[in-house]
Order: sequence, then C-alpha cells, then structure tokens
Amino acid sequence: MDTGGYFSPGGMSDTSSSYGLSVGGQSQGLDSPTALLGFSDNGDKLFADSPPSLSDDPTMQCVLRSVPKRLCLVCGDTASGYHYGVASCEACKAFFKRTIQGNIEYSCPVVNDCEITKRRRKSCQACRFRKCLKVGMMKEGVRLDRVRGGRQKYRRPVEVETPDPCSYLIAHHSFQGKKTTNKVVSHLVLVEPGEVFASPDLDLQDSDLRTLTTVCELINRELLVTIGWAKHVPGFSVLSLVDQMALLQSAWMEVLVLGIVYRSLQMNDELAVAENFLLGREQCRSSGLLNLHSVLLQLVRKYRKTKLDKEEFVTLKAMALANSDSSSIENVESVLNLQDRLHEALQDYEREHHAEDPHRSGKLLMTLPLLRQTANEAVRTFCQIRLEGRIPMHKLFLEMLEAKM
Repeated sequence: MDTGGYFSPGGMSDTSSSYGLSVGGQSQGLDSPTALLGFSDNGDKLFADSPPSLSDDPTMQCVLRSVPKRLCLVCGDTASGYHYGVASCEACKAFFKRTIQGNIEYSCPVVNDCEITKRRRKSCQACRFRKCLKVGMMKEGVRLDRVRGGRQKYRRPVEVETPDPCSYLIAHHSFQGKKTTNKVVSHLVLVEPGEVFASPDLDLQDSDLRTLTTVCELINRELLVTIGWAKHVPGFSVLSLVDQMALLQSAWMEVLVLGIVYRSLQMNDELAVAENFLLGREQCRSSGLLNLHSVLLQLVRKYRKTKLDKEEFVTLKAMALANSDSSSIENVESVLNLQDRLHEALQDYEREHHAEDPHRSGKLLMTLPLLRQTANEAVRTFCQIRLEGRIPMHKLFLEMLEAKM
C-alpha cells in the first residue's frame, strides 16, 4: 500500500492540522475550534449561540465543573477552565493573551526568580510570563487576529450573495455527500469537522513514547472539536447543560473511536488515528497499544463489511452521543426524544438509499454495543498509561478520563 502521504511513528512529519494547530510542538489553542460554535441560532435551534471561546461555552464549563476543582498552575488561584493548554484563572489567561497579542517584552527588576502567587502575581510581569510558559501555556494558542470583544472577523466570499452560516465548516472538509431529503442527515454531513493531521514531537528520540504522545495529543484535540461539534447535533443544544455534560462525558470516547474506525476503513490492517498518522500492529505492540489495536480492527472489519458510507457514519456518531447510559441525566424524556429523532433520520436515509435492504438501519444500530465495548477498552488503555506516568497528558483529556472512571 502506498503510504507516501502518511506519517509513520518511526518517521517525521511537520504537517499542521486543519485548524492550524501543531501536536508535537505542544501547540494546542483551546479557542481554535470555536468556529464550530460560532454561528447564531437558525430558528429551529440547530445552531448554538456564539461564545468567544470553548472555555466560555456553558457546556464546556459544566463539563469542567463536574470534576474536582483545579488551581491555576501559574498563580494558584482557582482555575476557571483550560486556557492555552493548562488549567488557569481568568486573570492569568487574560495576562498571557494580552502579552502575546501585544508582543510585549518584560524585564525583571531582580533576578528573574520572583514568586508568583494570587496576591503577588502583579508584582513582576516578567516572572509571571515566564511562569506561564514554564507550566505549558502555548503561544501558538493565542489568535493574533482577534478583535475587541473576542469575536473574529471573517471575510465573506465576494461571489456569495447570501452567506451560508456554515461556510467555515464547509471550507474545512471537501466531502459533498449524497443528496438526501432528510434534513437531519444533511445537516450532520454539513457540520462534520474537517480532517485531522498529526505533527509528532520530533524532540522525542524514543519512537514508542513519540507514538503515545502523538496519539494522546490527537485525542485531546479531537475532544475539543467534539465538544464544538456536539453543539451542532440537531436537538443537542436544547438539552439542559447538565444533560449535555452527561452525554459528552458518557460518549466522548465512542465518538472518537468511531472517527478513527471510519478513517481506517480503506486501510490494510492499520489504524488511521489521523489523516497522516497510521498505526500498524508492530508499532502498537512496541508502544503498549496492541490490545486496543486488535479491538479497533475488529470494529473496522465489521463496518467495512457493511460498506458504511459517510452519511451513515455521521448519523451513527450522533446516535452514539445520544445513546448514553449515564445515571446523571435529568430529563430522560428529552434525551429519548433526541435518540428517536436520530433513529428516524437513519431509517429515512436507509429507505431512500438502501431500499434493497430493509433491515440495514437495524443492523447498523446493533453495532453500537460493540462500539461502546471498544470505547471502554480504549478508556482502560489510556487510564493505564496515565497510571504508569509514561507521558504527560493534557488536563482536558485527564478530566474526561476521570469522569469515565
């Protein structure tokens, strides 16, 4: 198989992501995927309001509030969320952003070793900024083209008379899809996020550690995108924040696993963790991911046998999000209505495009238990990696793992 366009963990790549993020170089701007949330309501509440960043999004805040309270790694104040790669307070978040956007240089009046605490964080800007960088805040995460108020200016194409509110999303994936009369399926195809690319940390000489680090970086990025994508699943945003949180915490790994599986359908016993990052059996064996590789391939073969298409994939992904076994759901009826709506959408699509197989929607629904089992195995695998302390993990990834334990 020709893998000329792919990165193998033993090799090198400098390909950046479709969101302009760098994995290996630790570049992970939290607010980069906010375009997935940045559209006003569309009458029937298919689209969410436009928060300035995911960290300000109510669902994201609810997710983060459900786990033990964290402290700002810069000054020790209560962290308001996950900003520019680390848990930090609003004050340090704003300070870091202001410093980067203004290209400000500071100098310490003493010996570049001032103590930075909640009470003393304003005493030395140079040491505070140095502390921001030391704990892992990422310069690349700050958008330099932000305007006052946190909203970003987008140029509309001159030739488009009536701008499509999803034009940003369309620009990030080229898939046009089959024409279908079901609006839910058509909408899910439209809001499907773009391709994901890996940029492994070339400073890591150990290829196994580089593999694990790259995989975990990709998962963290996909988590951010998944939270943004979920807001566009028809019916999700009208749920209470508690129920949105419950669905995300219950199904995030299923959503991520299904994405990997779909990308891997055309591969030869390799996992397409990203568009340019393939994992083979031997690579997984040496990095401790062999069992996960095996169960993922089992799911790949199952969907390959059904000849799963793009429309079915995006609908199943939304169904996996809604198909929660969480005991934290408050309004069970609303979640059941969401499940029914997605189920009906899948049935409509199958009647329209696979009329020769009247049981196809049922067969696809029967794959969801295996998807959940595979996702649970993935959670166990990464929890073990976390316990072993072999590689650092981003806070959001850790918090979502903790929610599954």
